[in-house]
Amino acid sequence: MRTMTSAEAQNHFGELLDTAQREPVTITRRGRPVAFMVSKQDMEELMAIRKQRSQAVANFEAYFADTDAKLSADNALLTDDEVTRWVHELR
Repeated sequence: MRTMTSAEAQNHFGELLDTAQREPVTITRRGRPVAFMVSKQDMEELMAIRKQRSQAVANFEAYFADTDAKLSADNALLTDDEVTRWVHELR
């Protein structure tokens, strides 16, 4: 990944755009990364991955909400000591 200072990015914007089509470019200010320039294709891939991750999290939360709803009232009355005892018995 190529790195440019913010001043270089301003002064060589056309070069920055060309480079970003081939590889992501890190833009720094005072030696610290402050931005990344990526191609349209890379950004679309990142957004698709972000959408997939959000959907996976939503599915995960829905699964556990559904599972919690199926627990019987008796299970809600279990104490931590009872659960610990059963875990030790099953080992």
